[in-house]
Amino acid sequence: MAKKKNGYRWLVVGIFLAFMLLHQIDKQLINPLLPDIMSEFEITKTQMGGVMTGAMLVGTILYPLWGFLYDRFARSKLLALASFIWGATTWLSAIARTFPLFAATRASTGIDDSSYPGLYSLVADYFGPQMRGKIYGLLQFTQPFGYLVGMILALMVAPALGGWRSVFYLTGGLGLLVAVAIFFGVKELPRGQAEPELQNLEIGQYRFSWAQAKEVLKKRTMWFVFLQGFAGVFPWNVITVWFFTYLAEERNYDQNGILFTMAPIIIVLALSYILGGTLGDWAFKRTPKGRILVSSAGVLLGAVFLYFAINTPIEAANAFFVLMTLTAIFMPMSSPNVISTVFDVTAPEVRSTAQAVEYFIESSGAAFAPLLAGIIADAANLQTAILVICISAWLLCFVFYLGALFFVEKDVKSLRSMMAERAVQEKARQAG
Repeated sequence: MAKKKNGYRWLVVGIFLAFMLLHQIDKQLINPLLPDIMSEFEITKTQMGGVMTGAMLVGTILYPLWGFLYDRFARSKLLALASFIWGATTWLSAIARTFPLFAATRASTGIDDSSYPGLYSLVADYFGPQMRGKIYGLLQFTQPFGYLVGMILALMVAPALGGWRSVFYLTGGLGLLVAVAIFFGVKELPRGQAEPELQNLEIGQYRFSWAQAKEVLKKRTMWFVFLQGFAGVFPWNVITVWFFTYLAEERNYDQNGILFTMAPIIIVLALSYILGGTLGDWAFKRTPKGRILVSSAGVLLGAVFLYFAINTPIEAANAFFVLMTLTAIFMPMSSPNVISTVFDVTAPEVRSTAQAVEYFIESSGAAFAPLLAGIIADAANLQTAILVICISAWLLCFVFYLGALFFVEKDVKSLRSMMAERAVQEKARQAG
């Protein structure tokens, strides 16, 4: 029975991998297509940055709503709904024939972008805290890998299919198929079932409570998690949106040059999510501060190597490639560890909400990153935009991680005490 249960939870991971990979392909596909879209609609970088910011703002606004719904209702069914919305809105953006309509429909694609907190929360009920970092790293592997596949679709498949609209029809259709797989293939679990103290117990169904939601805001670790989240997404949004254009316009790469330069870098980036989560789990087993230590090292070294990469002369293509590869090793290390840290200090019934609030804070500022980068690029160049925004943000993240180190151990122990108390209550309830 245990073997069958273990096999099923990995099936769930497989379904979620498919959901996140295809969703990330759909989400990131637009970035290498920006020159074609801008040319068709005859718009500036600032206008295109505004389109990207619009989708991010929609996702940002909806994070708290998704988080509450996930903690209140069945997460698996809501994830199926999110996948359906992804497919439908992608089709709408492909149909749009004018720039205002395209901007509006592209904004609607942000509705499902705020759906991940429920997925991570449900995974936390399939896997205990000692494994979560590597599982989240595996799932987040799909983000850069989806970026890579999206790049291939944009540069090689889209022209063969007749343009950027055709690939949107393809990815939108896949979203509808994944919705069916999640609806029928993923079971809901009681919140907190995988906590060490509650394993092997038939626990009750814990649901969202305002009392526990308020406790999240009292945990000082979360204060610094929120602060680093606000700063930490700026670099990602700038790089994912504008880096292809930067390579083409300012480093004189053609499409083949972009593909063969970025493909291995993105593969390294994807694998580093798994590396970061695995290192975080290893360090967490030794000290509750472990995940934060791994995260702080990642952002600091990522900033250092990106600085040298962007300042590499154009003719030194090999040096640029090596430095960007080193940047890719360290950039994603904090991401799976931040999610795991949120769940290390918050009660199971408010984890989706806590994660959603963290993402809300992340996105509320960083949603303007593509627009800000576009403005700086129009005033100066993309090199300046990437360098100023990314280095500043990562240095701030390093400072905020140092702050979290002072409080995370106490907050982790507080949650473990709460779970031990619940285990006693559940045993007493079952005995009675």
